[in-house]
Amino acid sequence: MTINIISLRFDDHCSTCGTHLPPSTKAMWDRDAHEATCLQCVLDKQDAQTIDEALLEAIGVPKKPDSGVAGESARREFERRHSKREADLDTRFGRLSGVVKFLVDDPQSTRAWAKGSAGERLLAEGLTRRIGDRAVLLHDRRIPRSRANIDHLAIAPSGVWVIDAKSYNGPLQRRDKGSWGKVDYRVYINGRDQSRLVNGPLRQAEVVRTVLGDEGVPIHTALCFVNVEWDFFLKPFQIKGVWITYSKKLCEKIAEPGPLSSDEVLTVANRLAKGLPPAVLN
Repeated sequence: MTINIISLRFDDHCSTCGTHLPPSTKAMWDRDAHEATCLQCVLDKQDAQTIDEALLEAIGVPKKPDSGVAGESARREFERRHSKREADLDTRFGRLSGVVKFLVDDPQSTRAWAKGSAGERLLAEGLTRRIGDRAVLLHDRRIPRSRANIDHLAIAPSGVWVIDAKSYNGPLQRRDKGSWGKVDYRVYINGRDQSRLVNGPLRQAEVVRTVLGDEGVPIHTALCFVNVEWDFFLKPFQIKGVWITYSKKLCEKIAEPGPLSSDEVLTVANRLAKGLPPAVLN
């Protein structure tokens, strides 16, 4: 069967649903059967992930971009530091290095990379499980001309979500440090003020806005904590417009209705995937 996407020269009807197809309508044309099929029926029959890319381009439907691997750059940084330490110990202690490695763990600054990578993977699993069919997810994206990266991007009808994953242990609290009549919320973890962390997703949102170059696309920011002890009565809250939240509630916010159509979601996702490539290429 030879199939092409053409602009019809004459009146026709879809061979599947019977819809009238006036001249100049784009449709799939089967040269062998001399039949036209409307593009909606073409998409209904085939998964947009497996359909031929050239065909998708002809239809005008953008292909869903590759999500990337969550936490990959942090994992590789941990391995780099760990390997360097192992080599340094071998040089310094020779045959006794094995004993030293057994007794002394990697420094906290090295272990933090492994913990961060695990947290990013855990959050990515939650995002995929809860909203993977309602949003396009991009993980571990490199910021141009920078060593920094964006942990997660979720593109949905509600807009673009810039998500910074943080893996911390201990209780999370919201404290109001404002004066009388003025609210000034801060986020505390294990009794320490960690409110400065909101600056990360705010900077990343500016990068996303520059890549998109479209002020009409809503951009949201979130600081999503994994492994913390979240008080049962504490709801997600905002600091400088950044949502302080956890996976389940974040997914509920992302899945809310919004101004972007499904085609616009794919278009925005592809633009971001191109402008913010994976931090680590496979």
